[in-house]
Amino acid sequence: MSATDPSPAPLRTWGDALQWGTLSLAAATATPDLDAAVLLGHIVGASRALLLAYPERLITGERALAFAALVARRSRGEPVAYLTGHREFMGLDLLIDPRALIPRPETELLVELALEDARSRLEGGTPPVVADLGTGSGAIAVALVAHEPRLPRVYAADISTDALALAADNASRLGVADRVTLLHGDLLAPVPGPVDLLVANLPYVAPGDAEILPPDVRAYEPALALFGDEDGLGHLRRLFADLPAYLRPGASIYLEFGYDQRPALVALAQTRLPTAAIRVFADYAGWDRILVARLPDAPPTPRPDDNSASRRSTAN
Repeated sequence: MSATDPSPAPLRTWGDALQWGTLSLAAATATPDLDAAVLLGHIVGASRALLLAYPERLITGERALAFAALVARRSRGEPVAYLTGHREFMGLDLLIDPRALIPRPETELLVELALEDARSRLEGGTPPVVADLGTGSGAIAVALVAHEPRLPRVYAADISTDALALAADNASRLGVADRVTLLHGDLLAPVPGPVDLLVANLPYVAPGDAEILPPDVRAYEPALALFGDEDGLGHLRRLFADLPAYLRPGASIYLEFGYDQRPALVALAQTRLPTAAIRVFADYAGWDRILVARLPDAPPTPRPDDNSASRRSTAN
């Protein structure tokens, strides 16, 4: 058995398969042992812990062939999530395929921040109106309603009908289809009215930066969901142009952005939403990644007797 041997014939046990898969992927990925374990686990229906605990368990010839085929595809750069058709996100098992981007860990921070805000509003007695733009696989929208049962609905919009079909599959499979309303259209156009919470992971990679992307991202993930217009911020500029008409008083927006885009995006937010309080959060790797902007609450409506008193005082 060797790293260059494409034949699965020597793969008689889980341990054989893991060793061969790791060696075969050593030159193709930074995590060959993890990738081999995920692919083998997908084929034999076992967790990584189980694979490592019982390396002596036998693998059938049919499964060895299937595993070898996945290893060959991974060695050519195809993402593991597309090979298995699954990706864990916020503890949820999502269906994933090339119709949408593969959800990233940094986007979990976006969801966690939005959940905290939503819960605060719910505890205040007002269910927020929530929209997720560029929903893709539905990861954000599905995670929001799955982790906060009190949320009655999240609008999930995307310009890609293929991505929306995948999002529908995920919402249905995870039992939240009745609380995720899928909308087809560009940015805010399909959203039926003003919202309290807007969450968006829009395309933000500059087209000129394509060559610096990891090869598996550049070659396999959908360009429509990766590349922002102009310098990468084109989608976000168009979003901010229409935002004021779609935000209720006290509304919050949560946006993911690229590692070097903080100054331009903060300036854009300050220009388009001059009264908003703006914060930026770093992702788990320490890169600036999430912009949060919150509008001031509407002033309380004066009571009729307060107005009368004010008028009398002025007159005096």
